[in-house]
Amino acid sequence: MQATNLIVILSDEHNKRVTGCYGHPQIKTPHLDRLAARGTRFTSAYTNCPICVPARASFATGQYVHKHHCWDNAIAYDGEPPTWGHRLMAQGHRVTSIGKLHYQDSSPKRNGFDEEILPMHIVNGVGDLLGLIRDELPVRQGSKKLGPEAGPGESEYTQYDRDIAASTQRWLEHEAPKYKTKPWVLYVGFVSPHFPLIAPPQFFNMYPEKDVPWPLMYDKAERPRHPFTDAMRLCQCFDEPFDAPMVRRAIAAYFGLTSFLDDNIGKILSTLETTGLAETTRVLYSSDHGDNLGTRGMWGKSTMYEESAGIPMILAGPEVPQGNVCDVPVMLADAFQTLVEGAGAKVDSSDAQLPGHSLIDIAQGFVPTRTILSEYHAAGAMTGAYMIRHGQYKYIYYAGLPPMLFDLAADPQERNDMGRNPASALIVADCEAALRKVVDPDAVDKLAKAEQSAKIAEVGGKDAILKRGTFRYSPPPGSKASYF
Repeated sequence: MQATNLIVILSDEHNKRVTGCYGHPQIKTPHLDRLAARGTRFTSAYTNCPICVPARASFATGQYVHKHHCWDNAIAYDGEPPTWGHRLMAQGHRVTSIGKLHYQDSSPKRNGFDEEILPMHIVNGVGDLLGLIRDELPVRQGSKKLGPEAGPGESEYTQYDRDIAASTQRWLEHEAPKYKTKPWVLYVGFVSPHFPLIAPPQFFNMYPEKDVPWPLMYDKAERPRHPFTDAMRLCQCFDEPFDAPMVRRAIAAYFGLTSFLDDNIGKILSTLETTGLAETTRVLYSSDHGDNLGTRGMWGKSTMYEESAGIPMILAGPEVPQGNVCDVPVMLADAFQTLVEGAGAKVDSSDAQLPGHSLIDIAQGFVPTRTILSEYHAAGAMTGAYMIRHGQYKYIYYAGLPPMLFDLAADPQERNDMGRNPASALIVADCEAALRKVVDPDAVDKLAKAEQSAKIAEVGGKDAILKRGTFRYSPPPGSKASYF
């Protein structure tokens, strides 16, 4: 394999279906579409956890959540286990991050970077303590601001993303030329299209509110019922204030933020070209998780539906097949081998048990034998949730609750949950057996809750957390969180 520089761009909360190259008829993402045209687009890519902190820890370490124990947005990556950055730095490669990371704190060498530019980490080093409470799910009052605030405008997040794009351009122009002996790796972490759903007017106005699509299964009579998602809706009460105009305004804003993200990515790709680095640099684009975007009456992430657990993933550059569409299931944890091996470095012998594989190899036709896993133990989860892809089936196991089963070949929109259908009992059993080869879901559920309970005690107890409340999203550098 040819060793090259690598840029990995990770957005936040990007529903892969809201991308032109993934088939959306309305969204304008020309730069991502061109990236896909000159590379490989993965159709079955998944987060290892549909919430920020655990997903990013899996992306960094190549480990499943039950291995790295970053269960939620209060228990963040703190330097162990090693990341792909540690492996690269140890072998003489320059590794730089720009933008959102969401680790414990800004300690670049400990986090696996030579430097961190404009880093965003968990708030005050403690993060979202409210998400630790899972015995009686607290109502997250700040969620009710999502719809009423949606619309055109600027936010601290849009300014942050502009700063990230500009810093990345400067780094490519002035810093990248300094590192010629070995390929460098540059990580870029944008926050769009994560809420607040406030999009710069030039992008919001691309999508007239009357023309945006109505969410599937949004009307209350259409919403599927399951104990896990029913409890999630009550805890994460995003939808409570919504009326019909607000729904369309929120979706128009999300579309606008996605096009804003694409525009910033375009600036980076343009700079790669003008600096002459494009021919010697691979580009990997993905997101930490998706967004339900009103489907089934749910907003935000935290579910195992395709809108939330599915992610965009695009790889382009030297030796990556062009105009290629790959249906092999892949995941964020695959970044470990992709970045280490792609830069010409070697994985350590201790990495042999990692579940990931190089996306470069997979794009070239390698089909790994494995069962990829996404799991969730965070805010709004009354119990642990575990999702696997098993051939055409998506299987979701909830500790102590009925499972879900979807045939994604026949039912890509996941309208027909076969998990409690007696006719699907054999498929459910087969899927559960495959899941248990990867993880003991009931034992891990108990472990996660025990470690979260210990963290609750460490910070002063449940009552202290409830009194303090929590914030809606992590503020960018220089801003303070607002508590609810």
